[in-house]
Amino acid sequence: MLKRSILFTLFAFIVLACTVTASAQIGISVSFGPPSLPVYEQPLCPQDGYLWAPGYWAYDADDYFWVPGTWVLPPQPGLFWTPGYWAWAGEGFTFYDGYWGPEVGFYGGINYGYGYFGEGYEGGRWDHDRFFYNRSVNNVNETVVRNVYNTTVVNNTNITRVSYNGGNGGTSARPNASQEAVARGRRIPPVAAQAEHLQAARSNPEQRASANRGKPPVAATEKPGAFRDRGVIAAREAGAPYSPERGRGANQSPVSQPPVNQQPRAENGNQQANRIVHPNDIPHREAMPAPNTGNEKADRKYQQQMEKMQAKQDQDRQKLQQKQDQDHQKIAQQNADEARKQQVEQRHQQQTQQMQQRQETQQQRIQQRVQHAPERPNPKEQRGN
Repeated sequence: MLKRSILFTLFAFIVLACTVTASAQIGISVSFGPPSLPVYEQPLCPQDGYLWAPGYWAYDADDYFWVPGTWVLPPQPGLFWTPGYWAWAGEGFTFYDGYWGPEVGFYGGINYGYGYFGEGYEGGRWDHDRFFYNRSVNNVNETVVRNVYNTTVVNNTNITRVSYNGGNGGTSARPNASQEAVARGRRIPPVAAQAEHLQAARSNPEQRASANRGKPPVAATEKPGAFRDRGVIAAREAGAPYSPERGRGANQSPVSQPPVNQQPRAENGNQQANRIVHPNDIPHREAMPAPNTGNEKADRKYQQQMEKMQAKQDQDRQKLQQKQDQDHQKIAQQNADEARKQQVEQRHQQQTQQMQQRQETQQQRIQQRVQHAPERPNPKEQRGN
């Protein structure tokens, strides 16, 4: 009995830790969108094994600042980098951190270039523990980096420098089922070198948008933190004219909802509930941790039930969102007045919150089954008796 109690406590702690970690990914909401992506050249890959991490706009002290693109050693062979991105979240823009994983996940449909054209990665592939670089996408010196191939990439996406998803003028990309599965799978946070790289950009006043007007003096580096090396690349031009004053009032009218495959910043429970009107507003839950009752057969069964439940819940959210989108189209065609629109939105909010409560109950039931699962006898303890 004591053993089961300890197991239950550990399981609850893991669930809580996963929730806190996911929420901590995003700690800020900005009322105005980031500048467009600057135009810059990719520096030479320094040596075998380095992967490209594109530059992006971060935020600090009431200002955006540019974190240069750079070549990074992954935490281990076989991993790819999924870039972070900004997205409209109803009342402001939030940032979703990049991560390392066995596959490239959703990054907002942002065209960062150099293999990251809005979906997936075209810059290279792993062959066991060796990374092979696509020469048509990457700037590689073949006397230094010999693992290369050449595959022409047709970029079918519109060439745009927009740096955020949703909102006024942002990309309209949504994660597909495969990308959502990646987000629920194994993810490793940025390595220490990337954290130091971010800090170096934050502490450089010239990297701030208010100073460089969207054209940072250090747009890319050969290695993380190498802001003063000879290989530093300056931006050739800003992606679009940028004025902080204009930006503060420009991007606050949402035309699309934020992606659903990440966990939004933590908020007061009542405030968050009031903002949930449509299924796309529901914060996505991280995958439930694998059960560990000591009974392998039962654990496998519970894991399958969890995955089946989450897939069905995702499907239900998509269906309800599609139905509500059709309602929006109808009232737009009917040129309905504000009172009618408000009635529709109130009905949508009720439908969405009922579905959310139902799904939370389903998840709680599975958790209770795991908590009350029979223990598997310990063979060593039995032999001792």
